[in-house]
Amino acid sequence: MTAPGALAQTTPTSPSTVAVPSSPQNPPAEGAIVPDPEFDAALPSLSGDINAPLEPMSGFDAPASPTPQTTAPARPAPPTAPATEAAVPAETLPDAVLPEAPELAQPLPPLSSFDVTPVEVAGTDDKRAVEIRYDTVVRGLDEIDGAAQFKALSSLQEGKGKAANATMVQARAREDEQLAIRIMRAKGYYDGTATSAIENPPGERIRAIVTAIPGKQFTLGSIRIDTQPTVPPNLVQRELPLKVGDPVDAERIQAAEANVSLKLPQQGYPFVEVGQRDILLDDTAYTGAYTLPVTTGPRSSFGTYSTTGKLAFDADHVGVLARFKQGELYDDRKVDDLRAALVSTGLFSSVSVEPQRTGQLAPDGTELVNLLVRQDAGPARTLAGEGGYGTGQGIRLEGSWTHRNLFPPEGALIVRGVAGTQEQGAGVTFRRSNAGRRDRTFQILANVSRNNYDAFEAFTGTLGIRWSYDSTPIWQKRFTYAYGAELIGTNEDTYDFDVGGRRRKTYGIAALPLFAGFDTSDNLLNPTKGFRLKLNVSPEASVQGAARPYGRFMVEGTGYYPIGESIVIAGRARAGSIQGIARDDLAPSRRYYAGGGGSVRGFGFQELGPRTPEVDEDGNNLNRPIGGRSLNEFAIEARYRFGNFGIVPFLDAGQVYESSLPKGSDLRFGAGIGGRFYTNFGPLRVDVATPIARRPGESKIALYISIGQAF
Repeated sequence: MTAPGALAQTTPTSPSTVAVPSSPQNPPAEGAIVPDPEFDAALPSLSGDINAPLEPMSGFDAPASPTPQTTAPARPAPPTAPATEAAVPAETLPDAVLPEAPELAQPLPPLSSFDVTPVEVAGTDDKRAVEIRYDTVVRGLDEIDGAAQFKALSSLQEGKGKAANATMVQARAREDEQLAIRIMRAKGYYDGTATSAIENPPGERIRAIVTAIPGKQFTLGSIRIDTQPTVPPNLVQRELPLKVGDPVDAERIQAAEANVSLKLPQQGYPFVEVGQRDILLDDTAYTGAYTLPVTTGPRSSFGTYSTTGKLAFDADHVGVLARFKQGELYDDRKVDDLRAALVSTGLFSSVSVEPQRTGQLAPDGTELVNLLVRQDAGPARTLAGEGGYGTGQGIRLEGSWTHRNLFPPEGALIVRGVAGTQEQGAGVTFRRSNAGRRDRTFQILANVSRNNYDAFEAFTGTLGIRWSYDSTPIWQKRFTYAYGAELIGTNEDTYDFDVGGRRRKTYGIAALPLFAGFDTSDNLLNPTKGFRLKLNVSPEASVQGAARPYGRFMVEGTGYYPIGESIVIAGRARAGSIQGIARDDLAPSRRYYAGGGGSVRGFGFQELGPRTPEVDEDGNNLNRPIGGRSLNEFAIEARYRFGNFGIVPFLDAGQVYESSLPKGSDLRFGAGIGGRFYTNFGPLRVDVATPIARRPGESKIALYISIGQAF
């Protein structure tokens, strides 16, 4: 039985029926079943052309009915089962009577006639969203020094006083409530509370107010460290800078625990582990009972080395770089120093040093540690170049190819070439870095060159050997030195006063150059404070028929004094002397000259000092520099830096003398100004200078371009 008004459903074999609810006015009729053929015939015919216009509604017959009823849709029914409700023949159902509408008879317009351009809503091209402005007010955190931290983390502050609506401001304020509570708890105010409010004063911007009420600060009531015995006793307690009565401040406590992790490996405990702290709070006394577990591990000393990975050199050479000996108490700072020394070789893409336990005991009872060096050798070949320009010296370009580890460990082969307007040359150098001991360098070199200056023209060949202890950009050392030997053969064009003209001479020179330096400056290429002292001594012998021994000496001092953060006053003084030989018996390339970018600016390269009386074919005085046996130079400059740029006014002075000792007379001065562009590898220098009281034949303007400061 179906509910009134519902469609009856019969068994699968019933014929199709249209059922209506029974009522006294419409009694059920038995057997009033419309056969399928008759039902199909009653349907209106449809055209097969889907593009044909619709038939007019007036073409359909709509029989009138005095009593309209709701017509249930026809649905198929099984043909064999009897109907559960009385069925009414389909022809007795009334049709809806609709008024004729002529518009409905018209054909639909084609789709191509529609405008499919998207509708543009006014203002949608304005990317600026509607926003409101607000001010942030924080109260209560200043007194506990938490305002700065709040400002750095605040959601309200991050919004920069702008929001889409007031709801967004409220959400940010609620986030900042929790932030204020976290800040208070981090500083030991565990009872602290925070509230937020939004105010909208008439005619003013919205104010988001976060109010913190810290309450009373908790302090450390007791400190307990759970650890093993150490040498010296209570080492952990000494390196944990906390005491009873200190506030329960998270930042301070974390820093104290980090200090334990830092200091114990510097005092023989490389395997220390700081555990998770526990702080039990007492709400009545406002104190906290602090407990920290610390596992110190064994007290250790330096033992062996091992290495793994893509090797640049073996473990034995690692020991050469170390500044400690086997059996020495372990110190993590010396391990960091070893790691830096490995990096400074330039042979690794990555390298690390890790202490490992061995279980072996040293005679003093400490456990020997093995240092495992994990290597990843990088490219060993390097191409490099540099260039410069100086008035009188012209353009000078130098390039080099280096294989830094062709002869392991750290045996480099360097091939270099020089091309310039007045200098050309080539050379080969074998260099062993960290030769036998750390920071010591051994070199064997062979060079050939041609120099064509106003003072002389020389074809020179040099063989040399050198040991040195040098500074590098990574390892700037306070004390440096060098010593070695040189054999030089040179054919030079020089002015001969005996004949009154120029002629070529060949010289053989043997030299034992020595160098010592002391450096307290803060940077090799761009010093801003400190001073430097340099001394060069070279016992030499010149062979031209007979051997003539002599000595070359040079001393130099530079100082750097900062004034504020932007200005550095830099000064330099240099003096040189050659003893034991007459100037005219000395090869011109071994004499002293002054003038140029690294000497007295304002003058051309080698322009200062005595000059020849020679004249050319037209009777013009050539006035060429001839060099001397002594010199003095002075310079002062003010280095003003702003950002990556700088301006440097300077004043230089100097002179070259024929005598073996420098004099103070006839000093020449040059003045100028320079520009600096500071890069990560040093300042790029451009200096322009002019001589003061210029003489005939001297440069009017001198220009110098190079990398690094003048001194």
